[in-house]
Amino acid sequence: MNTTAKNKPSSRKRVTNLLVHVLLAVLAIIWLAPIAWIVLTSFRAEPGAYTSTFLPQGYTLDNYVKLLTDRTVLDFPKMFGNTLIISIVSCVVSTLFVLAVAFSLSRLRFRLRKPYMNAAMILGLFPGFMTMVAQYFILKDMGLTEGSNIRIGLIVVYCACAGLGFQISKGYFDTIPRSIDEAAIIDGATKWQVFTRITLPLSKPIVIYTVMTSFMAPWVDFIFAKVLCRANADQFTVAIGLWNMLQKEYIYQWYTCFAAGAVLISIPIAALFLYMQRYYVEGMSGAVKG
Repeated sequence: MNTTAKNKPSSRKRVTNLLVHVLLAVLAIIWLAPIAWIVLTSFRAEPGAYTSTFLPQGYTLDNYVKLLTDRTVLDFPKMFGNTLIISIVSCVVSTLFVLAVAFSLSRLRFRLRKPYMNAAMILGLFPGFMTMVAQYFILKDMGLTEGSNIRIGLIVVYCACAGLGFQISKGYFDTIPRSIDEAAIIDGATKWQVFTRITLPLSKPIVIYTVMTSFMAPWVDFIFAKVLCRANADQFTVAIGLWNMLQKEYIYQWYTCFAAGAVLISIPIAALFLYMQRYYVEGMSGAVKG
């Protein structure tokens, strides 16, 4: 009887583990199937958006060649370069804004601290595109809606309100004991030195999270980019370019190129994540000694 009693929990555990793994496998297939389909479509030899089979009947690299070399209608390399410049600059500036605001609200105490956090929380309830008309006319008065200045205008749009997204970073900074800051200040460190030499090294996971979200937001944005770029084709971003490929006058010839472009624009995000995932570790171990 003791042997039977011991085997029952073990059997139940194996069945539970089996069901969990089956569920995870099904979810993985559901998640990976669209990715696999878009990759296969990017190599598909048949033109057009509709086919009778899930798998391509033939494979070719011509879609990538056309995407990178055919500039008669859509200049994808130019759009890719525009987006990359905008995303990198916006990522650096936005990350600095977010981390600086989060540190100030977490560590400093001043009169308007709580009203600012309450106002930021209320403003965060409204989608950003509600202000795009007002932002467009402001940028137009500043001369940032024509020519190469459009890139500057987009960077301003992406960075201007970045400080409102401080909540997650502030919550992480709050978990770092203030005794570390106090000890550093006693040793003669300034607030800037505490921020750059103590808080940030101990907050690598949230710093990497902020970097990635700050990069991805302008990289995939379509609404603000479309509003500012309008008909300035030389300033288009990849989101606008991919959208144009699906218009009825282009979709037959450019649909498989659209799939190829979707694969290419995922490379910078994947590379950024693979490079930075090693920093997703807790930095608090051994920071405070009793």
